[in-house]
Amino acid sequence: MSNPRTYFDITIDSKPAGRIVFELFKDVVPKTAENFRLLCLGTETSKTRNIPLSYKGSIFHRVIKSFMLQGGDFTDHNGRGGESIYGERFEDENFELKHTKAGLLSMANAGPGTNGSQFFVTTVATPHLDGKHVVFGKVLKGMSLVRRIENLPTKDDRPLQDVVIADCGELAEGQDDGVPVPADGDSYEEYPEDLPDEKQPDELLKIAGEIKAFGNDLFKKGQFDAASEKYAKAVRYLDALHPAPEDLSELSIEQKKAYFSIKVSSLLNRSMSLLKTSSYTDASETASRVLSLSTTLSTNPDLAISSTDRCKALFRRGQARAKISQQEEAVEDLKAALEISPEDKLIQRELAVVQKGIRDRAEREKRAYAKMFA
Repeated sequence: MSNPRTYFDITIDSKPAGRIVFELFKDVVPKTAENFRLLCLGTETSKTRNIPLSYKGSIFHRVIKSFMLQGGDFTDHNGRGGESIYGERFEDENFELKHTKAGLLSMANAGPGTNGSQFFVTTVATPHLDGKHVVFGKVLKGMSLVRRIENLPTKDDRPLQDVVIADCGELAEGQDDGVPVPADGDSYEEYPEDLPDEKQPDELLKIAGEIKAFGNDLFKKGQFDAASEKYAKAVRYLDALHPAPEDLSELSIEQKKAYFSIKVSSLLNRSMSLLKTSSYTDASETASRVLSLSTTLSTNPDLAISSTDRCKALFRRGQARAKISQQEEAVEDLKAALEISPEDKLIQRELAVVQKGIRDRAEREKRAYAKMFA
């Protein structure tokens, strides 16, 4: 018989966020796995107080980025409580399994032999916890939701928005895991390091291109926030291949061309999406990444960014800067864009608007100073 599977249905700020599915390593740590399984089912009652032993309704009370998410305190909801199915605490079963990667399920404790109901999910490898905490499972589905929780704003390591296990249970052998296919068709993990196996460069390039295409579809539908996230995701997959592969001998020139083609178009499209949602600082920074790449690749004729793409980056950064009180810098960008494309009416119009804004501001300041000394 295969290892058991359990699930959490999560809400964030009272809104449904999705499902996390776990495999429990009953074959290695049967006692610890059974504790978690029954706490997911909620069929047991406390041996010391008249309450059900269940994760349902409890929260992730501690979240530390690039480390872990901790939950399972269904009594005190702050990391001080919880109870196992064997009593308040039980012994460490064994330390055979190590904290080698993200997505592992391990017991939280207050020292040797103090396992209760609290657990944590790793978001990176945590070898310093080996021999101290019992690894007893892993995330099968829903690592993207784990990453979303990991990146929530916190205060004193507690999420500002309640992350609640709204429901939980066990999946029978062969039962569908209940995780729906994403509506946009993108079934790839949000972060490439969470992929189940290592990908070759051509595979990562293919995935990044597909994710960018999902972003394009969302952009066409006017879903600019979602499109922006897809473009950022495409760039993450490229960066997983290599953040700066221009001099990498392991990649062919065709692979490098494909890499920069996808990266530049994803960044440009993301900058446009951010402009559409009035996220002007992010739009400016994203366009700047294209211009930085342009400088880096300018001496490589095979990979150099086209003047058209450089013009787009300058125009979008100029638009964004004009909205965040950087009018003089915006004028510089727009003039540089106009040098590349002198007949472009959009650039001409934007430049005229920004220059008029600068003149109007100067006139207002002049009148204000005149009143001060009248």
